[in-house]
Amino acid sequence: MASTMYGYARVSTQVQNEARQLAALREFGVAEENIIIEKQSGKDFNRPRYQYLIEKLHTGDVLVTQSIDRLGRNYDEILEQWRLITKERKAAIVVLDMPLLDTREDRDLTGILIADIVLQLLSYVAQKERESIRQRQTEGIAAAKARGVHCGRKRIHVPDGFVDIAAQWENRGLSATAAAAKLGMSRDTFLRRAREFCVNSEN
Repeated sequence: MASTMYGYARVSTQVQNEARQLAALREFGVAEENIIIEKQSGKDFNRPRYQYLIEKLHTGDVLVTQSIDRLGRNYDEILEQWRLITKERKAAIVVLDMPLLDTREDRDLTGILIADIVLQLLSYVAQKERESIRQRQTEGIAAAKARGVHCGRKRIHVPDGFVDIAAQWENRGLSATAAAAKLGMSRDTFLRRAREFCVNSEN
């Protein structure tokens, strides 16, 4: 069976423009009918067009994308997809803006090894960056609390007896108008506070 070269272009939203990716894929030689376009977040690989493409890949086929983040943004999952494509599907991958990430058969074993090492390095850097972001967030929250700043969802201030009366209203024991009157609140304010309280209680 003759090998086929596929292109994969992805943008995160419907309003973003994939023209630059398409131009790069066409210039590389990917046929128009073999270019798969996806408009979905790259947070994971549960994307219908991507999954459709993976099912089409056979031994010797080539998957071309402009940059590694067009495949996805989670490098742990990218490593797994890289293994799936190159080891299980026995297809090749070409990342246009990073020539070292090219596993086509005309590359020697050293080239393939370098591609794997580069991908592992990218995964490591991405993981360290995620850890650094989490650390900065933790330190920022701790510093804010030390200054007396309340982090997270705002506390809801309600009159005494609000919880019991809101529970009666929720169980249809009181109308909203009667509940509001008991609490000295307007009906609209009572309903807004009751709904906010329920949302906060569930989280």
